Amino acid sequence: MTGPLTYSSGEPFPGRIGRTLADSDPAFPVGPRPAVDAANVLLIVLDDVGFAQLGCFGSDIRTPCFDALADEGIRYRRFHTTAMCSPTRAALLTGRNSHTVGIGGITELATGFPGYNGRLDPGCGFVAEVLRQAGWSTMAVGKWHLAPAEEQHAAASRDRWPLRQGFERFYGFLGPETSQWAPELVRDNTPIVPIERNDYHLTEDLVDEAIRSIDDLRVNDGAKPFYMYLGLGACHAPHQVPASWIQQYRGAFDDGWDAWRERTHERQLASGIVPSGTVLSARPPWVPAWSSLDETQRAVAARMMEVYAAFLTHTDHHVGRLLDHLRATGELDRTMVMVVSDNGASAEGGPTGTYNGAYLYNGLPHDDAETAARLDDLGGPDSFSNYPWGWAFAGNTPFRRWKRETHEGGISDPLIVRQPVARGGSRGVVRDQYVHAVDVAATVLDVCGVAMPAMLNGVAQVPLAGQSFASSFTDESAPGRTTQYYEQFGSRAIYHDGWKAVAYHPMFRYEPTDNPLQSFDDDAWELYDTRVDSSETNDLAAAEPQRLADMQAMWWAEAAHHGALPLHSFRGPIGARLPPPTRVELRPFAIAVPESNAPNIKRANHRIEVSLTAPADGGHGVLVAQGGRFGGYALYLDQGVPVYVSNYYGKEFRYARAAQPLAAGRHEIRVEATLLDPVVGSFDVRLVVDEVEMGAVQLPATVPLRFALAGEGLCCGYDDATAVSPEYESPNRCTATIHRAVVDAAGSRPPEITDEVRRALLSQ
Repeated sequence: MTGPLTYSSGEPFPGRIGRTLADSDPAFPVGPRPAVDAANVLLIVLDDVGFAQLGCFGSDIRTPCFDALADEGIRYRRFHTTAMCSPTRAALLTGRNSHTVGIGGITELATGFPGYNGRLDPGCGFVAEVLRQAGWSTMAVGKWHLAPAEEQHAAASRDRWPLRQGFERFYGFLGPETSQWAPELVRDNTPIVPIERNDYHLTEDLVDEAIRSIDDLRVNDGAKPFYMYLGLGACHAPHQVPASWIQQYRGAFDDGWDAWRERTHERQLASGIVPSGTVLSARPPWVPAWSSLDETQRAVAARMMEVYAAFLTHTDHHVGRLLDHLRATGELDRTMVMVVSDNGASAEGGPTGTYNGAYLYNGLPHDDAETAARLDDLGGPDSFSNYPWGWAFAGNTPFRRWKRETHEGGISDPLIVRQPVARGGSRGVVRDQYVHAVDVAATVLDVCGVAMPAMLNGVAQVPLAGQSFASSFTDESAPGRTTQYYEQFGSRAIYHDGWKAVAYHPMFRYEPTDNPLQSFDDDAWELYDTRVDSSETNDLAAAEPQRLADMQAMWWAEAAHHGALPLHSFRGPIGARLPPPTRVELRPFAIAVPESNAPNIKRANHRIEVSLTAPADGGHGVLVAQGGRFGGYALYLDQGVPVYVSNYYGKEFRYARAAQPLAAGRHEIRVEATLLDPVVGSFDVRLVVDEVEMGAVQLPATVPLRFALAGEGLCCGYDDATAVSPEYESPNRCTATIHRAVVDAAGSRPPEITDEVRRALLSQ
């Protein structure tokens, strides 16, 4: 035969095909073969860890593993992120700005504009896919948070899950946070039923999985390089860690955040992690002075910081296990290890912190008295805690503000790089190059010797916005990034050639003095020469009006180019997403329906209907449950007796209970809930068994926005993760035969934005 022959992929066939085998030469397709010295990459992403919270960045929190990495590598003191988790991860993993990718904010608060729709743009291919096609083994372990909220259930498209973005293996969680004790996990493309266990912690499990994945690779291929993304849940709320780790910090923070900031700043200056002459930014008026707190408030705040510190030290220890394993197997010196955080320390715990993060998610004030009463529960499975924003402010020392904002406290984060030994480079040094999350992907590709292609899987690719900073591994004078824009919840900033212009925009219900209706034109722009004022303490806007005007114009141009428009700050409960169904028919023991995909019954008339056959003892176990320890509802059998329970923030339980157990045989059980007040969510609830009303209860209020904080969806025949009612323990599988189970809010008036605004105003 004549002429070049190709495979269906278009690759030329390197052999020869004649009329018979005798005059033909066979050849097999040859896959990509990385160089024998190709680098492994381990990208470790911490969550809500501020600039000053690692030991090697000035903290007194014990982080010996990360400190050792810094001693063996490089710390970057001008590394920047997007101030939020989903956008930073999009930038880290694709090398494009988050708005370009479609992830301008967290995916749960997506809006109907290209830069904010929460749907990954296929023109912004992941580094994982590029490296996979170049011959790397690609693995993702831990937090994903890059799929729309309505695409995180068992029936959803997996297009935006890790295995469709170039990762060959995935073990982790899809959402923003999860319980450390009973996480909602996915293996590859399959959700796993979460069950609470006493001998479990998520960080330990994720590190075990990372080690196992590398071992699985090596026993089958001793040379193939790997790219591993390890996104830890730590130290995002809930701050949960074994009690023995908390005990190690008892009393360590009793003198408060003001003193801690000052000591940390002194250590930062001494170590050179901040430039000489850096001024400690002033504590803002909405963060109380530690001395102004009463004895109880100080005790609570100190304990919350003990929990956070223990969580971080525990995380450091288990990351150390992974690095020790790489070292023992001869893998570490071939590996580029990068450690980053996704944004500044989080102020989401509010001024006082909380043992129960459900208050935050539902826009309600924290119950400070109950938090104080449950001091010993903090960090354990009975808490979903977050610390006060005084500690968040301290965690970003010496900078201003925090996560979700574009002052340095929100966007300036730790970066440690330990490069492969064969590549040489400096050790134990601090670099001053301006680096952004988009530059990480470009650097990974550079070190691996692979280019981002113009076409990937048939889709034209947006050019990388990032630039490699690998030259700075060996050259302290290598150039850094010259320009970078920022936007988050309408706050915005731009950096250019050492100068930074920044405008804070008030967010609804965030600070006591905020005006949620403030126009973007009324926002005050500030101007800083970051070459001498990295902590933003000397505003030069009045002194340099032309420079400020030029930088504002530059921001608008960059924002338009990268898809950050239109400006909008309120991304609350009314998102431009597909509405959930109003009715669902459940099947016993199937995987839970996530809250975002379940009927929203919180401000609507609704019915729960179950048809079952009871055994001789009447049966026991859960018929239908949604939520868990910190809020939700359940219909279950208690020694044959039908029971309905409403759990209000884990502190108030209201029951409708039948007077007698079920007889053996077929039964119809129904819960009828009639909405009385859409603002507070009061209901009249009737429990009907075989068309006879057997119980009733008045609910003065219900959780307004979210039952579950981390997973804990709508279940049938069991209760996943934690139990809605203290009367049983999960999973409390049902022993009756469930023939049909329906949750129906069809025909009810859905919650309206006016209800949500009224509720939020009442909670001020």
